[in-house]
Amino acid sequence: MSKFINPFTDIGFKKIFGQSITKNLLIDFLNDLLEGEKHIADITFLDKEQMPIYDGDRGLIYDIYCTTETGEKIIVEMQNKYQDRFKERSLYYLSQAVVRQGERGTKWQYDIKAVYGVFFMNFRLSTSKGRFRTDVILADRDTHELFIDKMRFIFLELPSFCKEEDECVNDFERWIYVLKNMETLKRMPFKAQKSVFDELEKIVDISALSKEERLKYDESIKIYRDNLAIASGQRKLGHKEGFEEGFGEGIERGIEKGIEKGIKKERQEIAFKMKSSGMTPEQIMQMTGLSLKEIREL
Repeated sequence: MSKFINPFTDIGFKKIFGQSITKNLLIDFLNDLLEGEKHIADITFLDKEQMPIYDGDRGLIYDIYCTTETGEKIIVEMQNKYQDRFKERSLYYLSQAVVRQGERGTKWQYDIKAVYGVFFMNFRLSTSKGRFRTDVILADRDTHELFIDKMRFIFLELPSFCKEEDECVNDFERWIYVLKNMETLKRMPFKAQKSVFDELEKIVDISALSKEERLKYDESIKIYRDNLAIASGQRKLGHKEGFEEGFGEGIERGIEKGIEKGIKKERQEIAFKMKSSGMTPEQIMQMTGLSLKEIREL
């Protein structure tokens, strides 16, 4: 049995990073992430309803929306399953956080605060080439100079972080090591290097959960595992269909087509749920990539 909670579940992720009483953990992580660039002294958690959340990702995507003491917006998100248009989705979410800052009337002169997106990913981006951290800013194409500092994307590709405990050389790497391996750890490492890990140990100890918290955590584990099993099954279906088609048109292209079919089928299932919940076809199209014709035919 695990000693510590799984941080990739809804309850686990929010218990570590989404509570006002333990917000110093999130502040510490963000300061280690942005070391040498800025220092955050305080954060305020914002209403999740300000984010365009939809039920199709429940159990697979968990997010936290907060603002710093200087007004900068930060979205911290855990994504457990590969999504075909994850970069577009990230752009959409950050753009929404920018647009919401607008005010009516002529007095407002586009005083926009910076928006940061920090995306934990339990999968690899197709364009990352095995890099753990991808940092995206708005810069001039030719000179590479920063054009404006009001929007930034930080993608953290967890499968590409392969360092062992004794190979972590800074506090940010220590954070990632602990988060990635937490469910299998028998003890909390790095407490001698930084006191925050001593506090983290108390927060994530399963035996310290109340009866109510334990029931919620057990349910979140079930949802997490069920969704991963469904995603795994869809990938296998894609490979199987691809293999069967491969004899007629080349195995490699056949597998590719099978995977595409599996992904499209999954997007159709998500779109159907979104449609049933009352979302408009235009909203569904923007979030899933399906055409209006495909959505109306569901």
